[in-house]
Amino acid sequence: MASDITSLFKASVKTVRTRNKGLGSGKEAGNSSILSHARNKTEFAIKARDVANTISKLKDFLLEHRRDYINAASHLTSDAGRMTDAERDQIDTDAQQFMRTCSETIRIFKTEVFKQTMPAQVRSHKEAVFELLQEYLKAVCKLYSEQRAVRVKRVVDKKRISRLQPKQSSFSNKLQPSATSTPTKATQDSGSPDLETTNQEEDTEEFSPEEVQMFEQENKKLFNEMNCLVDEVRQIEGKVVEITKLQEIFADKVLQQEADIDRIADTVVATTENIKEGNEDIREAIKNNAGFRVWILFFLVMCSFSLLFLDWYS
Repeated sequence: MASDITSLFKASVKTVRTRNKGLGSGKEAGNSSILSHARNKTEFAIKARDVANTISKLKDFLLEHRRDYINAASHLTSDAGRMTDAERDQIDTDAQQFMRTCSETIRIFKTEVFKQTMPAQVRSHKEAVFELLQEYLKAVCKLYSEQRAVRVKRVVDKKRISRLQPKQSSFSNKLQPSATSTPTKATQDSGSPDLETTNQEEDTEEFSPEEVQMFEQENKKLFNEMNCLVDEVRQIEGKVVEITKLQEIFADKVLQQEADIDRIADTVVATTENIKEGNEDIREAIKNNAGFRVWILFFLVMCSFSLLFLDWYS
């Protein structure tokens, strides 16, 4: 039957606490524990956290400037907003360079880590860390690709509207004489009947059937052009979406190729070492063969001298 040793354990803990307090280590350890839980971070953990923080800085930067970068009012007005197109292009260049740098840093860091010998469990842990970093970088790349696609779509809409504005202004200028003729008619109605007849004649001269037909043809032409522009915009939007998807696929493929490149690099290093070992074995074999030949030659010479000596002696 098991005995209760709780009181003995409490007394032992109290003794250890008293001893640690007397040695001055009681302040470092907590009141609720007798062992120190502080762990020194390894170089791998520090560098992995730095890489993750760097990617987080890029993500925070994109989210912070998302509204100015996309410029939600650019497709309605000609105002460039608080951010110019040159600044947006600079953001595109810097973001792409930053993502390439992060990807290269992860690849180099992974190569340096896996060159060292380590237990299987530690190796699997580090592989999981690298996989998480790559997935995090892919998510940030996808965020940037979506923002860029929205920006391109807004620029296309803005160009479409800018193409429509001159045509609308010319059409309004053509219709302006008819608008100006209405107040003149109102003022002339208050005059004599002769003036009314003259105004009617002028109206009939200004709006002849040929001119009305011409205006109708222009209206039809503008309507057809607007329909064509809408179709073109829809086609461009579809192409932009396809380009965005291709960019995402390309980014995923580039990140996936890093593992293949690392494996090829490891294979090349192992092959180089094997070739060096093979060359050393060949040199040793050549040396051994040369020594064996020397011994055979020495044996034959000694046998020849022995035969000559025996022949002379006999």
